[in-house]
Amino acid sequence: MPDLKTQRTYALVGHGGSGKTTVAEMLLFNSGVVNRLGKVEEGSTVLDFEPEEIKRRGSIQPGFASFKWNKNDHFLIDTPGDSNFAGDLSYSLTAADGVVMVIDAVDGVKPLTRKIWAQVQEMGLPSMIVINKMDRDRADFDLAFNGISDALGARPALLYYPIGSKEDFKGVVDMLSGKALIFGADGAVTEGDIPGDIADEVETIRETMIENIAESDEELMEKYFEEGELAPEDITKGLQAGVASGELVPVVVSAALNCQGGRMILDTVQSLLPGPLDHKPWQGEDGSELTSSPDEALACFVFKTQADPFAGQLTVVRVLAGQLSPDSQLVNTANGEKERVGQLLLMNGKEQAPVKTPMGPGAIVTLAKLKNTHTGDTLVEKGEFKLAKPELAPQLITFALAPEEKGDEDKVYAAVAKLLEEDITLTLGRDEESADILLSGMGQNHIEISVEKAKRRYKTAILLKTPKVPYRETFKTGAKEIQGRHKKQSGGRGQFGDCWIHVAPKGSGEGYEFVDQIVGGSIPRQFIPAVDKGIQETAARGVLAGYPVIDFQVTLYDGSYHNVDSSEMAFKVAGSLAFKKACEKAKMALLEPIMLVTVAVPDSFMGDVIGDLSSRRGKVLGSDSQAGITEVKAHVPMAEMLRYAPDLNSMTGGQGTFFMEFAAYEECPPQETEKVIAANKKHDEE
Repeated sequence: MPDLKTQRTYALVGHGGSGKTTVAEMLLFNSGVVNRLGKVEEGSTVLDFEPEEIKRRGSIQPGFASFKWNKNDHFLIDTPGDSNFAGDLSYSLTAADGVVMVIDAVDGVKPLTRKIWAQVQEMGLPSMIVINKMDRDRADFDLAFNGISDALGARPALLYYPIGSKEDFKGVVDMLSGKALIFGADGAVTEGDIPGDIADEVETIRETMIENIAESDEELMEKYFEEGELAPEDITKGLQAGVASGELVPVVVSAALNCQGGRMILDTVQSLLPGPLDHKPWQGEDGSELTSSPDEALACFVFKTQADPFAGQLTVVRVLAGQLSPDSQLVNTANGEKERVGQLLLMNGKEQAPVKTPMGPGAIVTLAKLKNTHTGDTLVEKGEFKLAKPELAPQLITFALAPEEKGDEDKVYAAVAKLLEEDITLTLGRDEESADILLSGMGQNHIEISVEKAKRRYKTAILLKTPKVPYRETFKTGAKEIQGRHKKQSGGRGQFGDCWIHVAPKGSGEGYEFVDQIVGGSIPRQFIPAVDKGIQETAARGVLAGYPVIDFQVTLYDGSYHNVDSSEMAFKVAGSLAFKKACEKAKMALLEPIMLVTVAVPDSFMGDVIGDLSSRRGKVLGSDSQAGITEVKAHVPMAEMLRYAPDLNSMTGGQGTFFMEFAAYEECPPQETEKVIAANKKHDEE
C-alpha cells in the first residue's frame, strides 16, 4: 500500500476558462504520465475526452488522474468550472483532502470564483491558489492577487513572485529561498539572479508573507517580534499549520499552456496540502463517525458514476477508511445489496490501469460492473456506516422533451433516464397537466448537452421545447347558490344527481376546502364524496386556460336525489356542472409563479442586469456590492426566466452567475393572461 503520510488527494477547482484542465495536463506532463502537452483547443487533453467536451472546449464532468511526484502518490480530480456542470461539485470535494483553486490572471476573481470558494470554505478543505495564464496579453498579477484577499476574504501567502508578465513572463522568485527560477523548455527551471527592478517589491511582499505566517500561530508571533525574523523551518512549520487550519492560502503563479509553473504547484501540494490521515473524521447519516485510517473497517464513498462504451458502468469511489483489495466482498449500506469487486482500476482520463495492491484511505479507485450501486452510496466490508450525502446545488431550469416522431415518447424517456445514473444534477419526470416529459438541470447548456449525449449514445431523435409554465387559476370573488343538476333518461335506469353549492376564495397557499352542510338527508351520505370528487377533478383541469384552480372553499348545502336513478357517477357529474357554473358567475384570475432570482455580476454590469430584470417584469428587491462584485435580488415571473442563462451570459461576457427559487404565486397582468389563454386555446385546437 502507498505511504499515506505523503499521499495527496486533491481537487482542481475554479471558474470556467481559468485553465484548470490545462493546469492538469501540465501536472501530468511534469509527472511523466504524458510525453507531450495536450491542448483544450485541439481536443487533445487527457481529461477532456467526451465528444461534447472536445466540441465545446471545456469540461462537462470531473476528470480523474493518478500519478507519482517525487515517488509520492497523487490522486487528482479536475472539476468543471462552468456552473452548468458544477452542480455536483460538493461530491468531488467530499472525495478530496485538499483543493487547488485556479484563478485567471486576466479576469481575476469572478462571481463564480467566490461561489466556489465559499463552498470550499464551508467544507473546511485546506487550499492553495494558482494564478494561471500569466503569459496572456492582458495578464494582471496585482488584480488577481489582490482579489484573493479583497473578494475571497482569504489571507494569501505568496510563495512564488512572477518575473515579468504577458509575453515577458519568464520565471518566478521563490519567496522562501530568495532565489530566482528561470523557465526553460518543457517546464525545466534554472536558478538565476533576482532582477533589480523587482527586488524591493519582492522584499516588501516577503515581509508581509512572513508576518501573515507569524500571525497564524501565537508562538511564532512572539518569536517574530523578539527576533524580527523566522528561521526557514519555522516558516515551513507555520505555513503547514496555517494551511491546515484554513488561516493561510499559499499562492503560486503559472502559465500552463507553456508548461511554466507545474513543478512549483506539485511541490506546494506535496509540502503544504494534507494527506488522508489528516482528514477529520467522516460523518455518518446517523451521527456516527469513522476515522480516516487504514486500520479501520473498509468503507468507500461513491462520488461519481460514468458510462464507458466498452466496460459499461464505471463506479468511482474514494476510500474513506480501511484497505480496498481486488475481489473484495462489499455491502451497499444504502440498499443492503451485496457487491463483489473485481479489478481495481486507476484512471487517467479514459485510460484505465488495473492495480493489484490494496488501496488505502484517500485513493480514488474505479470499479467496473457493480450491479446495484449508485452515486452517493457507501460501500463497506462490515458494519452499517453510511456517509452523510453532500448537498447538491438547486436546479435552475426545466425543458420539455419530445420525440421527432409521435409515439416514441417512451424511447426518449428511457434514453435520457440512462444519463441520470452518471449525472445526479439532472432530474426527469412527466407533467401530469401537459403529459410533457420534463428534464431539469443546472442551465440551458446543461440540458442541451445532456440531450446531445443521449442522442449520440442511444441513437434517439429528441426535440427540446420550452416547458409549460405552471400557471394556476383562482377565484377573485365568490359565487353563491349555484345548482348542478344532472338528469338523463335513456330507457331503463336513468341518472340523477342534484346539488347546490357556494364557492368562496381563500388566501394564497391555503389550498382547497370542502364543507359539508347537508342536513335532513337531502343528499344521501354515500353520494357526498362524489360531489367533492367531481369538483376537484374539474378544478384540476382549469376553466380559464386549462390550469388547476387553487385556494378556494366549496360549501355543499342542499340537493336532491332519486331512489332508483341516483348514483355516485351522477352526483360526480352534478358537482362538476355546479363548479363550472360557479366559475362562470364568479370573477376568475390567472396566477403566475414568481421566482426569487439572485444574480452576481462584476460591478460594471450592474446597470445592464437591473435594466434587463426590469424589462422582464421583475421587481428589484435590492443589491449589495462587495470587492467589485454586485449581488442583485429580484422577484421575476418564471415565464420571463426560461431562457435567462444564455442572455445573462452574453450580457456579462460569461462573468455573471444566478440561481433562482420559487417565491409565490401572483395574479397575472391582463395582457399576459390574454396571451396564455390564447396559447392554450391554440394548443387545444391543434
